[in-house]
Amino acid sequence: MKLRGRRALVTGASSGIGRAIALRFAEEGAHVAITGRRAARLAETAATARTHGVTVLEIVAEHTRPADNASAVEQAVAGLGGLDILVNAAGVIGNDSISPPRPDEWRRLLDCNLEAVYDLTHRATPHIIAGVRGSIVNLSSVAGLRPYANLLGYCVSKAAINTLTQCLALELAPHGVRVNAINPGVVVSELHVTGNAVSDYAAFLERARSTHPLGRPGQPEEIAALAAFLVSDEAGWITGGLHVIDGGRTLTSLR
Repeated sequence: MKLRGRRALVTGASSGIGRAIALRFAEEGAHVAITGRRAARLAETAATARTHGVTVLEIVAEHTRPADNASAVEQAVAGLGGLDILVNAAGVIGNDSISPPRPDEWRRLLDCNLEAVYDLTHRATPHIIAGVRGSIVNLSSVAGLRPYANLLGYCVSKAAINTLTQCLALELAPHGVRVNAINPGVVVSELHVTGNAVSDYAAFLERARSTHPLGRPGQPEEIAALAAFLVSDEAGWITGGLHVIDGGRTLTSLR
């Protein structure tokens, strides 16, 4: 129960990594406000989280809408009595390139993966500063650390998240607030399917056996374990880190 009594806002909690993080935080004793676009799936996450005896708030939100971000923060602070932790796990993936250009997809990726994170974070930050041992975790990607062809907007948005994380870590350190990023490799989730980033998901996961030296893709629960550590007191001297959890993916040649 390393997070007993802490108050967290976790975005993208209706599925995948966001869901796993919300459930792990609840298991560790944190009260959580969870957001997502799909009310039914969000309710499933909330029901499971409540089995740990913590307060769970469900907030349906589209984080590219500033009004939704303002409402999410207001509901979280009111319902939990404050805010100590923010996890920006919501995000999208998609294929785009410069030739031929896909400006609409570029804007969608930057809006969802960067602008939405900035907007929600700046609204939540005053409450986290006023909270208890504040911490922010941003979900990035190995694609923010190395380039991949035909993932232009995704790579750029995640690289920007890494830099945003480090800038915020410096800015908020005097307030005792820590800011870290998690950079996963391929993780088994709905992200690639809902984003239409891969045509054959089974084949994509099978390929991950060869592109990740440990011989398999990751599981959302493994990312959640790292997130729980980063926001806990055990990580009290860790800030500004770009924490790679990728089965060795970034150690390999580009392919």
